[in-house]
Amino acid sequence: MAVSQWTSLSLDRRCSKLSRGDRRYLLRNGLWCLLAGLCPIFSFGQSAPPFEEVASRVGLRFEHQNGRDGSFYFPEIMGAGVALLDADGDGDLDVYAVQGGPPARRKGTRLPSDQLFLNRLDKDGALRFVDATESSGLSATTEYGMGVAVGDVDGDGRVDLFLANYGPNQLWRNLGRGRFEEISERAGVRDPRWSVSAAFLDYDRDGDLDLYVANYVVHSFGARVVCKSPTGAVSYCGPQNFTAERDQLLRNRGDGTFEDVSAEVLGPAWIEGRGAGLGVTTADFDGDGWMDIYVANDLAANHLWLNRGSVTGGAGPDSGTRRFEDEALLAGCALSGEGEAQASMGVIAGDLDGDFDVDLFMTHLDRQTNTFYRNEGQGFFADVSLESGLANGSWTSTGFGTAKLDYDLDGRMDLFIANGRVTEHAARKAAGESYALAEGDQLFRGLGDGRFAEVPLRELAESGPEVGRGVAAGDVDNDGDTDLLISNNHGPLRLWINRTEHRKPWLGVVPTIGTGGRARPAIGAEVVVETAKGRRWVGTVTTDGSYASAKDPRLLWTLSPGEIPARVRVTWSDGVIEVFELGRQDLGTYRELRRGTGQTAADAEERPDSVGSSEIQRGGESEGRP
Repeated sequence: MAVSQWTSLSLDRRCSKLSRGDRRYLLRNGLWCLLAGLCPIFSFGQSAPPFEEVASRVGLRFEHQNGRDGSFYFPEIMGAGVALLDADGDGDLDVYAVQGGPPARRKGTRLPSDQLFLNRLDKDGALRFVDATESSGLSATTEYGMGVAVGDVDGDGRVDLFLANYGPNQLWRNLGRGRFEEISERAGVRDPRWSVSAAFLDYDRDGDLDLYVANYVVHSFGARVVCKSPTGAVSYCGPQNFTAERDQLLRNRGDGTFEDVSAEVLGPAWIEGRGAGLGVTTADFDGDGWMDIYVANDLAANHLWLNRGSVTGGAGPDSGTRRFEDEALLAGCALSGEGEAQASMGVIAGDLDGDFDVDLFMTHLDRQTNTFYRNEGQGFFADVSLESGLANGSWTSTGFGTAKLDYDLDGRMDLFIANGRVTEHAARKAAGESYALAEGDQLFRGLGDGRFAEVPLRELAESGPEVGRGVAAGDVDNDGDTDLLISNNHGPLRLWINRTEHRKPWLGVVPTIGTGGRARPAIGAEVVVETAKGRRWVGTVTTDGSYASAKDPRLLWTLSPGEIPARVRVTWSDGVIEVFELGRQDLGTYRELRRGTGQTAADAEERPDSVGSSEIQRGGESEGRP
């Protein structure tokens, strides 16, 4: 029997053991469960789905609208993203859902707004969300939305919202207690171009969050382009029918306002490098201590903006303007292994093969396969999609949002992909399906050493094919495993809660910067956890990646039974290092690591990336390592 049919979490925990074949538990509790009609008679050897879809039941009632009216406007099929963030500062993850259209705004019509749902998680772990859109002020978010990024832009300890739109972008300042005000104009971010994704990072190490915005194509309803399918029917266009836009790099002046430094900092490559940007993620790809930027472009070469140094010389944050170079082509991650530009949508950065450097994974159209770029060291990559097992499983699907997580708590990295077509399926359309873009989502279980195997769809969760777009990963119920928030184009919001049974201790850490009530997640901080036995794990604090979405910034690991954390070393975004002592009391909770409260470690041992590979396991957002 499916998990979603159980009526409470307590029943889930009691009866799910039966479906896992626990014979001792069956003798003790089987009759009770059977009489209650809560489990099957014959269930030995069968596994309950690892996820339970609970969105509507816990109050997340949101339906994305794309405004489709039969005109096949290009923006209809591209949105939208979602975000997991602590909007009201109460220590749990709230939900932000980006709304759409109609894309062709008619005179006198008002677009629907995005929605904010506040998490009212109780002490027993029961989820309940309340719609706070009106009280938060966010009911005024009536542009045609695409994506969302979260970060504290003014250093007041509260996470703010950047909205990437088809139309003017918006920045909403968090006033506290779940209330927001729009500051787009005075902050200098109200760009009218079609933006899809964005990422916050401190690229110049001055302590303020800067902003990279991935812009898509030039599109106008007044100059409509009509495209047709191979059968001759009118269909949705692709990016090749339009002029690609340039992306935008915005430097934070230190007061929550921004200046466009794209031409100055990205240089000639930016002028020539229009790429129809969709996904964006940040990481230190070459291990030099400075954050870099990777952009997934649609049917164009991808960008790898490596943070190279100062225009005016020197290496410190005050020695001149930082300079980026697009090294994607030379690094081997601009094109597929066959030298072709792919329709890159979602993207994530992380150690996918267990060799302690940052790899890349991105989603594509059907008949292209998704792509796994393995980091060969110092920021050089190889396309290992076929040998990894990730190519064949994606051949017939169109992937958008994606997430890395250890869903089964076995210590190996897994990958989730939200799928949804961009051209209608001819046979299903002919059979009367009104919007024939739906596909099943996918989960690939990590086998170790960068190899993956697809988990059958029936074993994922009780959720049918939909038009998947954004994905945000995070621990929504604060129980030490990773849940998934999924947006569907012209469809409902989904929340997949991880029901994997915990058999091992877990450790969560939250590096923060700021004093008093102004502490905020320390975006860009690198964290090294060491246990009493000398084992280590590494992760970096980010909220970007996936497609048009923002994820949980907290870091999460699963330890081996009896294993005790001993210390954490944090390298803050400006290179300063602090060490924090840990112990058994820190297991099973999220430990805040506030800058200035640890032991200064200016003379600490060598950088994490120089420690032997047998000693370090490089982790990431909401990942588990045994």
